[in-house]
Amino acid sequence: MISDAAPRLAFEELTAATNRAAEQFINLTPAELIEHALRNGEGQLTGTGALAVDTGQFTGRSPKDRYIVRDETTENDVWWGDINHGISPEQFDRLYHKMLATLDGKRLYIRDAYAGAHPAYRLSLRVINTLAWHNLFCFNMFLRPLPEQLNGFSPEFTILCLPEFKANPAEDGTRSENFAILNLSRNLILIGGTAYSGEMKKGIFSVLNFKLPVERHTLSMHASANMGAAGDTAVFFGLSGTGKTTLSADPNRRLIGDDEHGWAPEGVFNFEGGCYAKVIDLSAEKEPQIYKAIQFGAIVENTKFHPGTRTVNYADTSKTENTRVSYPIYFIDNALEPSVGGVPQHIFFLAADAFGVLPPISRLTPGQAMYHFISGYTAKVAGTEVGITEPKATFSACFGEAFLPLHPTRYAEMLGEKMHEHQTSVWLINTGWTGGSYGEGERIRLKYTRAMITAALTGQLDAVAYENHPVFGIAVPKTCPEVPDEVLNPRSTWADPAAYDAKAAYLAGLFRRNFADFEDVANDEIRAGGPVT
Repeated sequence: MISDAAPRLAFEELTAATNRAAEQFINLTPAELIEHALRNGEGQLTGTGALAVDTGQFTGRSPKDRYIVRDETTENDVWWGDINHGISPEQFDRLYHKMLATLDGKRLYIRDAYAGAHPAYRLSLRVINTLAWHNLFCFNMFLRPLPEQLNGFSPEFTILCLPEFKANPAEDGTRSENFAILNLSRNLILIGGTAYSGEMKKGIFSVLNFKLPVERHTLSMHASANMGAAGDTAVFFGLSGTGKTTLSADPNRRLIGDDEHGWAPEGVFNFEGGCYAKVIDLSAEKEPQIYKAIQFGAIVENTKFHPGTRTVNYADTSKTENTRVSYPIYFIDNALEPSVGGVPQHIFFLAADAFGVLPPISRLTPGQAMYHFISGYTAKVAGTEVGITEPKATFSACFGEAFLPLHPTRYAEMLGEKMHEHQTSVWLINTGWTGGSYGEGERIRLKYTRAMITAALTGQLDAVAYENHPVFGIAVPKTCPEVPDEVLNPRSTWADPAAYDAKAAYLAGLFRRNFADFEDVANDEIRAGGPVT
């Protein structure tokens, strides 16, 4: 509920402005929104009935154009710097009123929704869009109130998303014409100059990343989660391309969610009501659940058709490699509703190590878990970006640095507290290369990765022998069901063990240099969790 003067005034101003619009369409059904989108020329239907759209100039988020209003609410808590850029309340208000003035005569799509599947922790939302497909995206991605919950619905946070509105950097204090601004005092998110729908989803994620740890001592997580038949919950952290969505979509387990979750005292709960999956090179054989979910009501972004057809060519990256699909979670056959699980018994950190150094599976101590959580490591390979000719290490604190309003050590220490309290096992999984770096070795087989995760979940790795990795100090099992023993020790897969040792030392150095930014703030247990040589 809106409880103080600043959010209430902002809400009243916005309500008055939307009432001056030419048309308001409130809480339309997916079919109605698709009709509007087609009539407005916003997209086309694919052969499977999904809506295909183009996000224009921006095919991903623009992190440098994301701001948080710097005021008494945020000044002492937000991790200011390269990730969180401040903007003054006066600059925000000026831009906000300029946006409100443009609503006169517009066609608006308005949606009421929730973020947070657990009723005790959820945030009520209102989203105001000028694109019908954006409103459909919000239907898919946020939680959908029941009809009786819409009576007297009172949003705690509002998103105003106007892709056609462009800022004037000289007047408005922005870096460029596009922007996404969070005001945590007035409970508003302003988005302009970009049609990339993920800005709305990640804006609310950033809000929850601030509010839940600060106000509710709940760990917010950029992670997927699923549940086994016995009610056991598992959480998967990983950056793009590491297999977070693929590995959590297990036909033998119920999907809680594929991207954003909270870990409250009672257990894990999904922030969202849908999935936003990458579809580059998607196939029915590799990812059958996602492939099947691309049906009427789903939205595919920035994909291309095979010439002369309405069949999506998922291998076509001429627009972007960040092609995506959004769909409500109930499009997945084994999705858990409500999306709430218990306290996780197992956590998996996924890293696509293109250097071929990390073991395909290893067990972490709490200190190592916090260290690797702060590190948030994966590696990009040659060809994924212009100028990358060899593997390039990527570190993103807590596997979601771009969305962290607080200092990463606050999230890491909360993870450590919960691990100690619940005796949760944490595993580091390399979904990348073995037998050499990218270009020399080969990608670890998906069936081996699935077998290792299954073995961890079912307790088959509890009693096997382990050996500590000589560089990273992490515990590596010597055997695992359905996985050849030689695969488990990465050094033994290299033709030249000395070359492996050199590459391992190199990667450890990259970890140390990255951690230097956090070392002065991290506690002793975290500092002791890094490479040992």
